[in-house]
Amino acid sequence: MSSLTTKTLIQSALFPVVLGLMLFLPAWTLDYWQAWVYCLILLAAVMGTSVYLLRNDPALLERRLKGGESGETEQRQRIGQTVAGVLYLTSFIIPGLDHRFHWSTVPIYLSLAADVCVALAFYIVFLVFKENSYTSSIIEVYTDQQVISTGPYCIVRHPMYAGVELLFFATPIALGSFWALLLVIPLSIIIVLRLLDEERFLAEHLPGYADYRQATRYRLIPFIW
Repeated sequence: MSSLTTKTLIQSALFPVVLGLMLFLPAWTLDYWQAWVYCLILLAAVMGTSVYLLRNDPALLERRLKGGESGETEQRQRIGQTVAGVLYLTSFIIPGLDHRFHWSTVPIYLSLAADVCVALAFYIVFLVFKENSYTSSIIEVYTDQQVISTGPYCIVRHPMYAGVELLFFATPIALGSFWALLLVIPLSIIIVLRLLDEERFLAEHLPGYADYRQATRYRLIPFIW
């Protein structure tokens, strides 16, 4: 087994475990069905995507694993990634506390509908990985990189961020917490600022990207923006 395979499988297996601890410890109970369903969806999505990339695009997987704020070259991006990471982790702690202290009352059908949206968000991200082998977790351009305008990229210019935004909005409801939705606002602002910064960078360093922006009108949400 290669080191990349070992590292990928370990991280893919550990992430849902860590997420479970962040949900169940604040909830102080295992009687939290919303968290169980969410963790199962996440485990299936992460493991499925990881296995696909190991078999079909290990180079992309390696680029994704090297990401995070430490991989960014500009300070504002490192700061943005750090803040987003803290907010993202907090978005799992609050639902656990919400479940424990009964701050919210989210109908079962609404949580289940949000679970469907969570699965859809992961599927959108998977389609991005499948279509674009240059999908790095940091803002960069490779020497042989080309503009991708097919698949989800023919709908919006940043389908990865579109999937992430859907995940941000659906996660609190899937976990049974209305209060955690408050974190979606700053997370969305960070996504938009990063998106705009990335567009400026790609327009300067990726040949053909300016023409692609003209051909694909919407950045994040079809028919809106």
